[in-house]
Amino acid sequence: MKLKFTTPKEIKKIIKSLKSKNSHGYDGIPMKILKVSTPFITSPLTYICNKSLLSGIFPSQLKFSEIKPLHKIGDRMDITNFRPTSLVTFFSKFLDKVIYTRLYQHINQNDVLATEQYGFRNNSSTEKYCFKLINEILLASNNKLTVGGIFCDLEKAFNSVNHDILLSK
Repeated sequence: MKLKFTTPKEIKKIIKSLKSKNSHGYDGIPMKILKVSTPFITSPLTYICNKSLLSGIFPSQLKFSEIKPLHKIGDRMDITNFRPTSLVTFFSKFLDKVIYTRLYQHINQNDVLATEQYGFRNNSSTEKYCFKLINEILLASNNKLTVGGIFCDLEKAFNSVNHDILLSK
């Protein structure tokens, strides 16, 4: 699959869309500084992104991140109530967005995902799926059909992952 090159206009749009936070990745550069630098970094970023798209290689320097525990719910003394969060550099987020845009366009144009895939898609949500599910259950009930279901609680799904395999990947 050949991915379309990016433009300085798209680069500026992506920079503008990113949240201005003081947080940073391992490089120590906060997003606010990079947003102020937009006129000076747009051209080099366009070049780097296009070079990556052309070669099909995500620069190894952008694969590093700082892992921090993020408290979700419950007792802060219980380690199972935390999940790891990865702080990546602005440049990594930026290139991710460029690639994501290309892949998302490809997936939509070629109908790669099933229509039943609701999560993590534009104009779709798990709430819409819940509405559809309830509607289908009610229709089946109205037609005197038996309805059953299996539901899983994935609240702490990360805890069930084999971390040795995950780290090796």
